[in-house]
Amino acid sequence: MKPEKYRELTREELERSVRDLREELFNLKFRVASQKLDNPLKIRELRREIARILTIMHEEDKGISRLPGPGEAGQGERQT
Repeated sequence: MKPEKYRELTREELERSVRDLREELFNLKFRVASQKLDNPLKIRELRREIARILTIMHEEDKGISRLPGPGEAGQGERQT
């Protein structure tokens, strides 16, 4: 997903996405240890997706950008 799409999500949705991606990453790493993966680059893609989301959350914490609140989902306006 593109960073612009993540910026439209609320903090709770981003946290849920990170949790789901980390679980998927864990399962892929577990599968690597026991068998061969169909797409070994999927691990790298998941790590980068997690990093994108965490960066957006960090920007919001530092006041660089603003995430929409619970009632503002989908508006995704940035403050600079």
